[in-house]
Amino acid sequence: MTEVDSAGSHVLLDYVDYERGTDGDGEWALGVLRSCIRESGVREVHSHVEVFDGTESPSGFAAAVLIDESHVTAHCYSERGLLAIDVFTCGDSNADSLADLIHERLVLENPGLRLVFRKSVERFRSD
Repeated sequence: MTEVDSAGSHVLLDYVDYERGTDGDGEWALGVLRSCIRESGVREVHSHVEVFDGTESPSGFAAAVLIDESHVTAHCYSERGLLAIDVFTCGDSNADSLADLIHERLVLENPGLRLVFRKSVERFRSD
């Protein structure tokens, strides 16, 4: 079997039992993403969070950080206790290492949070 070259890596993390439930959850999540990105040495280009109050969309938030290699996002459905993290990097940045940092921080600050799915996918494959 031959080794496959890729120019990117995409890590998906799905959590259940998200119960942080305080005002500012979206800002908090964005802060977690941004601090882990900085710690990993990846360059942030732009960040934004949108909080949903349940009137037009289900309550929760979407937080996104554009990085020079791609993006890192968090999507939350507060009432259902669901949190999804998406880490997509290209070039020399390691998506798995960045996802590990984010995971450690999330479970440290949310003890009941449970990771139920993690998948790494090579992107921009040459085969």
